[in-house]
Order: sequence, then structure tokens, then C-alpha cells
Amino acid sequence: MNYQVIIDHLKSDSYLITDHARKRMAERGISTTILEHALIQGEIIESYEDDEPCPSFLLLSIAKDIHLHIVIGLCKDHLRIITCYHPDENEWTNYRERRK
Repeated sequence: MNYQVIIDHLKSDSYLITDHARKRMAERGISTTILEHALIQGEIIESYEDDEPCPSFLLLSIAKDIHLHIVIGLCKDHLRIITCYHPDENEWTNYRERRK
């Protein structure tokens, strides 16, 4: 998947933040501005190509020593923000790989 597709959706304002994501953002103190910045500079660390209704991806973004995971759905005509959270370093190696 070409990451530019994600950026293009952001630039064209063709994305939506689910109610679940908005709730989690509020609980975790993540603003829309922080989310948008994180999406622009993020990297895909896991792909779920067979997810329905759209393929989904787990992104990692690091800014000012703040680590953020964002789960997105990449639909044909828009980007769907499913959730975002600060990853637990006990569950992740370098915030990129799940610990076994």
C-alpha cells in the first residue's frame, strides 16, 4: 500500500473519525490536530488487508517522544479512523512489534 494514499485523503478532507475513535481520543487527550499530524508522519506497522468493509492498517507515529498507534480503514473513497491509543511498552517491542 502506498502511504501517499493516506496523505491524499487527509489533504482532500476525505476522512472520517468514528464515534469510537472520538471517544478514545477524548479519554486519552489526543486532539484532532495531533491525530492529523500523526497520520501525516506515521508508518504502517501492521496490515489487515482482508478486513471488511475496508482493508485496515495499524500505524505508528512518534512525535516529541510521544508514541501513538492509529488504526485506520482505507476505503475506496475515504479514510476511516477507527481508534488511536498510546501503545503499552510492555506489549510492544520498540512500539513496532507485538511481544510474544
